[in-house]
Amino acid sequence: MKRTRLFAIAGVILVAASGVAQESRSEIGLQGIGFFTQNASGEGISRRATGSGGVLVPYRYHIARWLSLEAAYGYGRNTQKFYTSDFLYGVQTNVHQVSGGFVVNIPAMTWWKLSPYILTEGGALIFSPTGTYSGSFRASAERQTKGTFIYGTGLTFPFSKHFSFRAEYRGLVYSPPTFNFSSLSMGTITHTAQPSLGISYRF
Repeated sequence: MKRTRLFAIAGVILVAASGVAQESRSEIGLQGIGFFTQNASGEGISRRATGSGGVLVPYRYHIARWLSLEAAYGYGRNTQKFYTSDFLYGVQTNVHQVSGGFVVNIPAMTWWKLSPYILTEGGALIFSPTGTYSGSFRASAERQTKGTFIYGTGLTFPFSKHFSFRAEYRGLVYSPPTFNFSSLSMGTITHTAQPSLGISYRF
């Protein structure tokens, strides 16, 4: 009798484990991104940033069919240029992006197998100077972190049981970096457009 109960319990555990495995709640992606920042000005200063590319690695946990949690890390590099009436300042910087938030999955367009989604996240942009400067920028520029609000939308197209193509757009809203030079503060916000293409693996 005890042996029968043990077999029954083992069977229930196996069925439950199989069900969890078939749900494949985790998903990780690898995306190539563009990094295009809007010009900003204020307090007699104008700032421009060079366009560049980079990489984004997002991880999603699917809570339900329509809702996911996401954490993401991104990396890119550009040059920040500050113009005043007297001086030109330029610094090349690595830009690290760390964020987390929610992804709302919209019911699939079954005729194309496309799955659209929208996302909203909060996070930080870490501007880390590489040591390459231009104009009259001093070599004492410091690493600086700026909070950012992120919104976006995208499409996934599954081409196998676990793999999907992904096309995505993210908009990042934040205060421009000053590298801790108070004289470069503009008292304004800027926007970075971040289109991307990549692949994801669900497991």
